[in-house]
Amino acid sequence: MGFLSSIKIGNERYPPLTGIRAMGAAAVFFVHLPFYLGRTVVIDVMALFFVLSGFLIFYLYYENEKVQQWKLRQYFVNRFARIYPVYFLLVTIAILLRHDFRPLFLFKNYTLTHAFFRNLADRAIQPSWSITVEECFYLLAPLIMWVIKRFNFFAALLGGFVMLAIALFISTLPTSFLHTYQFVFSVTFFGHFFEFFCGIFLALCVLKKEKKGSVALSGMKYTLLGTTGILMTTAVFFISNNMNDPKQATEFYLVNNFILPIPVAILYYGLICEKSFLAKFLSLKWMGLLGRTSYAFYLVHTMVIEAVATPFIAPYFQGHHNLYVIVVFILTQGIALAIYTLYEEPVNKWIRKSFSQKNMPAKN
Repeated sequence: MGFLSSIKIGNERYPPLTGIRAMGAAAVFFVHLPFYLGRTVVIDVMALFFVLSGFLIFYLYYENEKVQQWKLRQYFVNRFARIYPVYFLLVTIAILLRHDFRPLFLFKNYTLTHAFFRNLADRAIQPSWSITVEECFYLLAPLIMWVIKRFNFFAALLGGFVMLAIALFISTLPTSFLHTYQFVFSVTFFGHFFEFFCGIFLALCVLKKEKKGSVALSGMKYTLLGTTGILMTTAVFFISNNMNDPKQATEFYLVNNFILPIPVAILYYGLICEKSFLAKFLSLKWMGLLGRTSYAFYLVHTMVIEAVATPFIAPYFQGHHNLYVIVVFILTQGIALAIYTLYEEPVNKWIRKSFSQKNMPAKN
């Protein structure tokens, strides 16, 4: 406990949302290294991250004077400091482990353009496709803010559908770029844009509510409503088994990319405004710590599973698979904590300090 108390977790305005990161990263881990339950249960939790990103970026920057004036230098410095140093470290390690030094392979991975192309072998870190999705949103966010201010939210949302239509048209061409409509919906920003917009709408609602005074609400209506909606959507996936049936891909993308984000946003609204047990749990210091380390955990977990756990740890747990999963999970959390404390946070602070400007958010 002394070690945990010595780590500065952060001063987030809404701590439950940091705890959500930890829950989402853990869920991704257990998808890639699941417990043995007699039946495989696969759940796509990326909506948790994408809705959260949409909320945080707009909550932090929507009313920032520098961004409104298109002075975006510090905005992009903050984004770079948050994302790229950890990615650069881990993708370099992954490339060295693979012994793959093809120039095009290196270019795609270091520029985060690898997720625009169908070839899965070109991803040094398998889950890093979502970082490309996030980066696309970061690049477009200032433009989306301008459209919302100049027109309204729904004009920007319409622009998202136009981008999706263009991407779907490109996917019909004989090229590996955006490849197929399934590819567009599964691993590109264009297929996931609605999840970010649910977070954007949430941020606009919260900012409006803050201007009127306290955001606090009595009861747990929104927390329960959002949780129920997420569970019902998950039940649809489980019952239909459409996660594993290519013939039901269209139905899956409709539910996963355009319906699930709505209850996720409602849940986040409840976590922000209501004092529920879930909000208190997600606000615990150790949950905040796991939330802050979740980015490193997310990127490193498949490397730990493939390069460390499978060849060196699994042989000692024959017949005890679930215990093996727990041990690997704890090991991965320890590695992520080391990366966060010794590299991610110090480098993040150094970059922000070195390129700092006034009037920009200090966090995220």
